[in-house]
Amino acid sequence: MKDRILVLVRHGQSEWNLENRFTGEVDVELTTHGRDEARLTALKLKTISFQVAFTSALKRAQETLDIILEDIQQTSIPVHQSAALNERNYGDLQGFNKAETAEKYGIEQVALWRRSYDVAPPGGESLKMTQERVLPYYQQAIVPCLQQGQNVLIVAHGNSLRSLVMALEQLSEQAISQVDIPTGAPRFYHFDEHMQLIKADYLTESH
Repeated sequence: MKDRILVLVRHGQSEWNLENRFTGEVDVELTTHGRDEARLTALKLKTISFQVAFTSALKRAQETLDIILEDIQQTSIPVHQSAALNERNYGDLQGFNKAETAEKYGIEQVALWRRSYDVAPPGGESLKMTQERVLPYYQQAIVPCLQQGQNVLIVAHGNSLRSLVMALEQLSEQAISQVDIPTGAPRFYHFDEHMQLIKADYLTESH
């Protein structure tokens, strides 16, 4: 029986990524470069036939997915949007330049907010809190598709995807703090019919 393939993709560069600002749940647009990154991602997915796709309620992820599906000529598959897959809420930091925030609060404090598992920025979500909404949605909405033998594409955000990667790869709190989800670089997860992870593949040139 063939593998079930789950592909995770972070959205392309947004306007606030370009401006080095904390974006979180603010609904900003992709840049021209971000759209190019989506097309680059599509080139790495063109040999995979997807049966369903999932994305967040934010337009930078939705547009990235739209571009990918158009470029791989799979626009007819069902697409599900959910705020459960939104980027983590950065609370009081949203909209502020990251370098200026580090000057204000200190580099170590900002690094703790950004990279730790369970320390939340003021008024915002920690990675743990993000995971507490991502994983139930994954189990309820996405796992059944994989169990049915479908290949699934998820286009979301750096931290919502990190929270899922942590669970899929059984990473420790320390290990996940070292994981970045780059744009334009899909992560492939292959499962057997019992939903056991066979392999995780980030070397996408082979696809």
